[in-house]
Amino acid sequence: MGNRKHLAAEKIKEAKKTQYFAKLNDVPSSPRKMRLVVDMIRGMEVNRALGTLRYSNKAASKDVEKVLRSAIANWEQKNERKAEAGELFVTKAYVDEGVTLKRLRPAPQGRGYRIRKRSNHISLFVDTKAAATSTNDNQE
Repeated sequence: MGNRKHLAAEKIKEAKKTQYFAKLNDVPSSPRKMRLVVDMIRGMEVNRALGTLRYSNKAASKDVEKVLRSAIANWEQKNERKAEAGELFVTKAYVDEGVTLKRLRPAPQGRGYRIRKRSNHISLFVDTKAAATSTNDNQE
């Protein structure tokens, strides 16, 4: 790896030490369906977001709930204390497209229809409201 890339990678690694996040890769669901669920909880307080996910009819909400619980646990681990009610918020949440498995389904007259089995990657960032506003001020 070149020196420039190495320095950039080190800078990203240092920045991630101050962020509290969780990722779940290769979830076997389409990114479009997952984004509907993630959009519901973006910016929400974590306890309210957990309740929203718990009682959502979407099947994707179970995977998002799993990632959110992991992000909360990561925050508690790095800060060495339990999160209080109303303290943590979902600051950033996004869904990226994963690998697509291409399959063939038999079709009439000897043809084959292509089936695309999509997957996605979920990333959730949590932080306190005060810390989130101070980092946004620094970035602008």
